[in-house]
Amino acid sequence: MKKKDFVTLILSTIGGILFALGMCMALLPEWGAMRQGIVIGVVGAVVLLAVPVRRRMDGKPAIVFSGKAIGTTLLGIAGAIALGVGMCMTMIWNMMIPGIAVGIVGIVLLLCLIPVIKGLQ
Repeated sequence: MKKKDFVTLILSTIGGILFALGMCMALLPEWGAMRQGIVIGVVGAVVLLAVPVRRRMDGKPAIVFSGKAIGTTLLGIAGAIALGVGMCMTMIWNMMIPGIAVGIVGIVLLLCLIPVIKGLQ
């Protein structure tokens, strides 16, 4: 992995975490941190927008959609949704055991991305 790709990976992770934390802060009334959540969410979104800008500066398209990538994207979306629903079931809807099961299914789907992506290269 090239150094700039590693930096992009780190920036994407930090941006995603900041954006998610900001959304939680803004949307959960129990936390009482609406303004701070909006600020952190915007900072996360700005960091996430730096990734396509860097790709454009390297002469690459900002976003690439190919036939192979669509299947991978759908698998990733399904895994993320399953993991999120499992988390909601355990933390919000008081359905601990089914929520854990759904969350594990989401984690397994996301782990399946590794061989799928490695096989596409």
